[in-house]
Amino acid sequence: MSEHSSPSKPSQSQMLLAAIAAMALIVVAVFVLSMKKDNPKENKKFEQDVVVPAAQVSQLNTAGLKPEQTEPSAEQAVNASNSENTAPQQQVNTTINTQPSLVQPEPVANVNIAAPAPLKLDDSDNAVRNRIAEYMAEKSVELFVSDDMIRRMVVFVDNTAKGTIAKKHMPVNRPAEAFMALEDDIIVTDPNSYERYTPYATMFANLSTAQIVRLYQQFQPLIVEAYEEIGYEGDEFNGVLVQAIEELLDTPVPETTLPLIKNSVTYRYAYPEWEQLSDVQKQFLRMGPNNMKKVKQRLVTLQKQLAE
Repeated sequence: MSEHSSPSKPSQSQMLLAAIAAMALIVVAVFVLSMKKDNPKENKKFEQDVVVPAAQVSQLNTAGLKPEQTEPSAEQAVNASNSENTAPQQQVNTTINTQPSLVQPEPVANVNIAAPAPLKLDDSDNAVRNRIAEYMAEKSVELFVSDDMIRRMVVFVDNTAKGTIAKKHMPVNRPAEAFMALEDDIIVTDPNSYERYTPYATMFANLSTAQIVRLYQQFQPLIVEAYEEIGYEGDEFNGVLVQAIEELLDTPVPETTLPLIKNSVTYRYAYPEWEQLSDVQKQFLRMGPNNMKKVKQRLVTLQKQLAE
């Protein structure tokens, strides 16, 4: 009986190397399979931008090693495992580096916009006229005198509060038609003469109290300046305006036609109680009862607004 030499058992070091190689292959296989499962859709943009080095492709093909090939040493197995584990990190880093960098916008320099110069009294006519045109029809705007509008208004209000008429500082143009009277046994005002004041009364009545107050508040600094020009304290104008309104509201509205007396080329009221009214009140009477009522209605609401 021939003796056969028994095969030598692998040494402990060889078994350790084999176990390390097997573990490295398992780790690589699990990682590859998980990548395929988690990324079912390929990023075409990523494939175009990132080029995988050839060395990494050959390392990923470790699962195809044939059994008869020489077993890798322990150092080679560890290096293969580390190479495969670092490949995804390299890909991630490549992705991050290939993204376009965000360009921080340059800070915008602060631009100091100069505040508009305050409106001067001498240059205020256009501003006043444009503001009035926002509230009134063109025909109503044409009723106003176009020069020194604020100064005229201030002087006229100041005189109205005293019961006088500042004829040279009228803020509105005078009616084109002249005063007319019916002269018979009794001289009375021609009712048609009242109609020449209807556009003025209608214009004032159509303005809302809020619009009048806004106009007054917007140009109040210039109004104060204009009032100081004629020798008064600027902050006293509000009280003067209230007095002017009261002067007009105290004018009685006649229920019947008032008889007149002709003096040369002018007329005066025949009844003393009417003739003793102030000049501004007698001028108010020439507007006629209907126009007076329109104006008074607006003056009452304006008076309440100024008193608040």
